[in-house]
Amino acid sequence: MADHAPDADGLAVDHHFENADQQYQSAKLGMWVFLATEILFFGGLFVAYTVYRANHPEIFIFGHHFLDKGLGALNTVILICSSLTAAWAVRAAQLKQIGVLKLMILLTMLCAFGFMGVKAVEYNSKWKHGLLWAGQYDPHIEEHAETSHEAVVEGQSAVTAAEAGAAESVEEPVPAQPTADPDRSAIAPAAKGPAGLAGPASEAAEEHEIEIEPANAQIYFSIYFLMTGLHGIHVVGGIGAFLWLFLCARRGYFDSGHFTRVDMVALYWHLVDLIWIYLFLLLYLID
Repeated sequence: MADHAPDADGLAVDHHFENADQQYQSAKLGMWVFLATEILFFGGLFVAYTVYRANHPEIFIFGHHFLDKGLGALNTVILICSSLTAAWAVRAAQLKQIGVLKLMILLTMLCAFGFMGVKAVEYNSKWKHGLLWAGQYDPHIEEHAETSHEAVVEGQSAVTAAEAGAAESVEEPVPAQPTADPDRSAIAPAAKGPAGLAGPASEAAEEHEIEIEPANAQIYFSIYFLMTGLHGIHVVGGIGAFLWLFLCARRGYFDSGHFTRVDMVALYWHLVDLIWIYLFLLLYLID
């Protein structure tokens, strides 16, 4: 028996299925099982985010200031538009509108490339300013900390003047107040979380009432790169899947009205879109 024998409706059916409807339902069940494993996979990352944020909220309040909400919102709009074109591609396959199907597939791929382009701009900015993961975290945030740097310079000038005045008087010298490192951000830590502030740097901030970066700030950027990086890998996988659909369309695979492949890839793409919406809310917007 041929691998793709036509059924009564003329649709291609693999030899181990009785008809096209049984083949479609089996494929859909398999895809939903796969999507369930993806939800579990990202669910573990969301749990890690929740645990760290609940214990040390100041790290996340500090870190989210260095994400570009405009670029994040742009990527959200791009992915929502790509979900529209993916759903439209399924409908075009059902109606045997092969020209429209090809166009929708190409538009979806274009949106995916646009998303990755915007993400590359974001990653380049983080790389340039040293806002990286774990041991690679070495911030030199000139653009983000311009105002803080000016405040530090003014503070240093005031300390110098105070020291000069103390040298001329008979009174005890006034001790210099601690100042922030001009190469570090000067965003104040948040109030204590359930586990207290993150480390001695934040305790010093409480004692001296100075604005300094919380300890272990690299945790935020580690979570950021892990979650957005894995999501980006899924976007690249989606681009490959849509490229495969386009080649199938060119070879006439969907001419008979067979749309199962398009529907399964579209389901996967909708999940990728949904996961990004949650990432955008948690990493970019919640402070």
